[in-house]
Amino acid sequence: MAASTPISDGHFDWHSDGTAAALLDAVDWAAHPLGPPENWPPSLRMMVRNMLASPEAMFLLWGEPPVFFFNDACLPVIGPRAREGMGMRFDTVWAEAFPQLAPLYKRAKGGQAIRVVNIHMPLARSGAPHDTWWTFSYSPAHDIDGEIQGVTCIATETTEHVLRDRAGQAASAALAQTEEGLRLAQEAGRIGLFTIDIPTNELRGTAEFFRLFGLPAATVIPASMIEDLVIPVDGDRISNSNGRADASADLHVEYRIRRPDNGTIRCIERRGEFENDDAGRPVRFLGVVQDVTERRAAQDALAALNATLEARVRERTEERNLLARIIEETDSFVNIIGPDYRWLGINRAAADEFEAIFGGRPEAGDHILDMIDDPVEREHIKAMWSRALAGEEYITVDAFGDPNVVAEQRHYEMRFNVLRDTEGQTIGAYQMGTDISERVRAEADMAQMQEALRQSQKMEAMGQLTGGVAHDFNNLLTPIMGSLDLLQRKVGLGPREMRLIDGALQSAERAKMLVQRLLAFARRQPLQPAPVDLAALVGGMTELLASTCGPQIRIVTDLAPDLAPALADPNQLEMAILNLCVNARDAMPEGGQLTIATAPADHDGPHVLLSVIDTGIGMDAETAARAIEPFYSTKGIGKGTGLGLSMVHGLALQLGGAMTIESAPGEGTRIDLSLPASDIVPPARPDAAVRAEDASFSGRVLVVDDEAVVRMTTVDMLQSLGYETHEAADAQVALSLLEKDAGFDLIVTDHLMPGLSGAELAGLIRTRWPDMPVLIISGYADVDGIAPDLPRLTKPFREAELAEAVAGLK
Repeated sequence: MAASTPISDGHFDWHSDGTAAALLDAVDWAAHPLGPPENWPPSLRMMVRNMLASPEAMFLLWGEPPVFFFNDACLPVIGPRAREGMGMRFDTVWAEAFPQLAPLYKRAKGGQAIRVVNIHMPLARSGAPHDTWWTFSYSPAHDIDGEIQGVTCIATETTEHVLRDRAGQAASAALAQTEEGLRLAQEAGRIGLFTIDIPTNELRGTAEFFRLFGLPAATVIPASMIEDLVIPVDGDRISNSNGRADASADLHVEYRIRRPDNGTIRCIERRGEFENDDAGRPVRFLGVVQDVTERRAAQDALAALNATLEARVRERTEERNLLARIIEETDSFVNIIGPDYRWLGINRAAADEFEAIFGGRPEAGDHILDMIDDPVEREHIKAMWSRALAGEEYITVDAFGDPNVVAEQRHYEMRFNVLRDTEGQTIGAYQMGTDISERVRAEADMAQMQEALRQSQKMEAMGQLTGGVAHDFNNLLTPIMGSLDLLQRKVGLGPREMRLIDGALQSAERAKMLVQRLLAFARRQPLQPAPVDLAALVGGMTELLASTCGPQIRIVTDLAPDLAPALADPNQLEMAILNLCVNARDAMPEGGQLTIATAPADHDGPHVLLSVIDTGIGMDAETAARAIEPFYSTKGIGKGTGLGLSMVHGLALQLGGAMTIESAPGEGTRIDLSLPASDIVPPARPDAAVRAEDASFSGRVLVVDDEAVVRMTTVDMLQSLGYETHEAADAQVALSLLEKDAGFDLIVTDHLMPGLSGAELAGLIRTRWPDMPVLIISGYADVDGIAPDLPRLTKPFREAELAEAVAGLK
């Protein structure tokens, strides 16, 4: 092979004008062991040129000791040492990493291709050591005689991926710790949570729930198992299936049970609420239970003390001392107040709690109102005690502490009773209190989770329903639109017949648009994402939007210059913009300004933002929250389908983006679409109508569809275009025909069919007959099921749309 010659300026021609090539030129090769590049082995020159041209981060080690070469893509990896590293010994340039890379280098030099993933390597960056992780692919580098002279390596840094995985593992551990903390809190508070499904009478509960009832933990049990544990005399207190079915059961009850595991009798307090369906019928009973045996014992003891307190004060009997000890040692809070709001008595638990909340520790004889500094709290507590001192006995749940700091607020259940002497005269009032803060928080958390679950299930069910209905409706519309289209082209029809056909086609087109909106909401519409210039797209719609909105609406565009293209389906995006502008127009009945703006955004990666802003009447928070629900409309009967925003929201999610709404009554509405950005320059959109008009239609076409009516309509359209057609009812029949006669110019196939799908059939045809074009027709198609480069046509379609799709295959 002839030696290469340097170019005119004295530098070797590397076929590259990048930084790495310049660094190669800066090396004094005449004094280098390898010598001038024109004297290098041809295989070395070729590998260096190929490496310089590669977009992947690559480096080459040649000879012994290994000489280090690298390309432009490797420069961010190498960092500052790149300027001195080109052509130098690898073990010198990467002294800190070479002990780890040397065994891999030797194995590749020995002829073995190696790939190592997520290797930890401490590297010096910006003058400081950093932990990094890498994936390396090593391959032997042969000379022209096939001898191994070096090693090539493709290097990919995976530091961000590794750190992200570790962060995810840490988050999972934190979640598990939080869940364990909730479980321990329930155990500490002896609180059990449960739900009863009323139609099935099935009960689900937490582990603490089953422990309180002396039952082994289970997933689901019949509610009657709990009812059977109730002491017979308390049987009328607990809810039964009839009481739950008609919502007549008491929501707050106490009853006693005999535990089956040890035979002890325990007092259970239960609070609950019904969850109704849309018709107002109870379908679920949600509740919280707590073992209040000790508290009930203390309350009963205090009630007995109230009946004989005056006599026992005079007699100072041992019985009083015994009961006093019980009250003093109980965890319940006991306060006894006289008519002058001074403490007649207070137990240790109540004094501790009062001191923790209000700062001072009360004793018998202290004035309760004098020990509360906050005037609002003081009046509130006075009002509670005044009710009891006036003779009212009641139970209340209240919160104390700083209302601005939720974590510092404590919730209490307090039972107030009148204190009377032996003659029945009121001499004060007493209060039994229990800290139920954990229970209140647990109930609030459960209510929030239940509401979130109900909303999620509702939207998912509606999505599945609308997607399925829309898909089936597309199959029905295809023969209707196709047949009407063919009839419209028939010569000899009178004006009346043409009016009827035109009216039917217009209705079918409206139905097609409705189906597309349903599929958009269900995120099952067949999309063909491509780079879209938002400025050009919006600019092309300006006249349409102006005529749609009318002269009272001033349209303003604020389009960011040099904005990256959006990755979207241009046709669906145009429809979405039109829907948003129509909504904005309807929100400005007296006129106003409609602004369409674009801007860059960062939403889990590079995105672009498309905003539609009006100065209309706006929405309140409740309306804005429901705006994306399908069929929800504020425009009145006959003025909207309620699918516009649902369609836009579904489209944004299906494209990998998001939609947000900002609105307030009287302040207008702003809707932002965040769409993935593309780094590909969008091509000019072809004139499909001209392409189809200029195309010639002839040849043999095989039509594959399991729906006979759809297949017949497609065949009639193709014959009308000039094709010779053949039919197959499924993919297996089509393959059998192709085995006998592969002389077809085009295959047109449905996607969802029994047996092999259209996408699977297309894959087999591409493998066996690679030059045979295939067109997929579908009501909707999962993107994962169809190759991105496989042409598609969406049902329903007319002859012109079929002609356009076929012309695009030529």
